Amino acid sequence: MKVLNLGSLNLDYTFHVDAFIQPKETKLARSLSVQCGGKGLNQSVALARAGFEVLHGGLLGSDGGMLAECLAAHGVSTELLIPSDERSGNAMIQVDDAGQNCILLYGGTNQLLTRENIGDIFDRSGAVDLLVLQNEVSEMPFIIDEAHRRGIPVAFNAAPMSAAVLSYPLEKISFLIVNEVEGAQLSGCGAEESDRILDVLSEKYPAATVLLTLGADGAKCRRQGETVFVPARRVPVVDTTAAGDTFIGFFLHSLLSGGSLRQSMEAATAASALCIGRHGAADAIPTARQVAELLGK
Repeated sequence: MKVLNLGSLNLDYTFHVDAFIQPKETKLARSLSVQCGGKGLNQSVALARAGFEVLHGGLLGSDGGMLAECLAAHGVSTELLIPSDERSGNAMIQVDDAGQNCILLYGGTNQLLTRENIGDIFDRSGAVDLLVLQNEVSEMPFIIDEAHRRGIPVAFNAAPMSAAVLSYPLEKISFLIVNEVEGAQLSGCGAEESDRILDVLSEKYPAATVLLTLGADGAKCRRQGETVFVPARRVPVVDTTAAGDTFIGFFLHSLLSGGSLRQSMEAATAASALCIGRHGAADAIPTARQVAELLGK
């Protein structure tokens, strides 16, 4: 199966400091690391490692060579990346001694996609079985409308959540993926009311499979009247970066490959457990074989 991910690409600059910098203060960071990130990139890697043929579409900034290399190294096609003279999406991250972080995000080329770019990406992608989206690129309503017009099922991850999502044509998507905070904002329920969130979102978008991730509490999914809950695996946590993106990639692959809702949730949960036991983002995402071995145990 072939998947098109029209998603974000970010360069993450992480500064390790003893405490967050204050107004008018200048300080030396203990270390600086530069990594590939963005929910779009992470999900493309997860989709590819789960077993899909993946094409990543978007604008590649003048500083984005490292991002294209990362995608290609993980088996993702970069033929639909459009070169741009502008700067890529950048995240400036401070991490303090307590492990807390603060993040300043610059959208860069992720926010410069035009309708012409999007039409070109769709035209060149050929026949695809699924379009995967996150809320980190521009022209999202147009992208959803265009996919629907072309008969392409859409999986939409409403992260990062914004008020604009409430006006998106979500009735045209096939998969709605949210965490408890995003689900609460979309449904008007409390973040702790997971069953109620599922009820409201399933009623608002009856054609969609609604996946609600709950972090350490597991995940719930409602599909065609069936509801499945799978608890999170209890494993030592090293780094939660990309765990949610990993869950999405393996869940979609299992379900679209004929797995039951429960089998797909369990595969995704196992993949996420492996991811959080490793440092990093894209590099921490497991392979399908590693997930199968864990499930076999």
